[in-house]
Amino acid sequence: MTPVLQVNDVDLVRDGKYLLQSVSLTVREGEHWALLGANGAGKSTLLGLLGALTHPTRGTVDVLGHRLGRVDMRTLRSFLGHINPRHPLTSPLSVLEVVLTGLTNTTELVPRRRVSAEERERAEELIRMLGLSAKRESRWPTLSQGERGRALIARALMPAPRLLLLDEPATGLDVAAREQLLSSVDALRREHPALATVLVTHHLEELPASTTHAMLLREGQCLAAGDADEVVTTDHISKCFDHPVRITRTDGRWAARAEPAF
Repeated sequence: MTPVLQVNDVDLVRDGKYLLQSVSLTVREGEHWALLGANGAGKSTLLGLLGALTHPTRGTVDVLGHRLGRVDMRTLRSFLGHINPRHPLTSPLSVLEVVLTGLTNTTELVPRRRVSAEERERAEELIRMLGLSAKRESRWPTLSQGERGRALIARALMPAPRLLLLDEPATGLDVAAREQLLSSVDALRREHPALATVLVTHHLEELPASTTHAMLLREGQCLAAGDADEVVTTDHISKCFDHPVRITRTDGRWAARAEPAF
């Protein structure tokens, strides 16, 4: 089966500086990857390639079997679920309306486009699955950051994508909202076993328990990649963040603690 994502020996150079160097990654159906690294390590840059937002300087990127540079990027993006917590919505749309914009991959509702009964039922189903039924008619400006995050996941799932990209989805959330969001991601992965996901974060506590694989990036280069339990280790994380930390995993969730200085 063709991988959902295939990145081969990619460089990305801007103004003579390597943002990514010799990076390779393969994501298959049903795998749930975490991209980890310090600020500036290249995580969001790599996610931009995976989301068909940018082209590599060298190397190849295949998204859903389509090679960047040989496919219409806008069309390809319509088949992806890309979740950005900084969603640039300015209109006071309801939760239902925000979710329905996922059908057209637009920020606003498309004028004169009629929503079918099947599309509306799918939106309602996703709203229920993400625990937002009570907020169905609530307007975007009145939602908490956590509620917005779950609404954006529902929006991204409207076109039934094979790939879901999450760019630091827990940004700005308090502990309760973060846990609710991560529980929703775990439930989503159980409900859609063929879905592949890639989640960017630099906080191990923000990794859902359902994470299967991880890549560590440092200064634009891959430090380690593979099964999560083999990559998210004390040695690897200490090297990645250039600081001695002790990694533990309890009930599927990771935590990091600084090693004693003496």
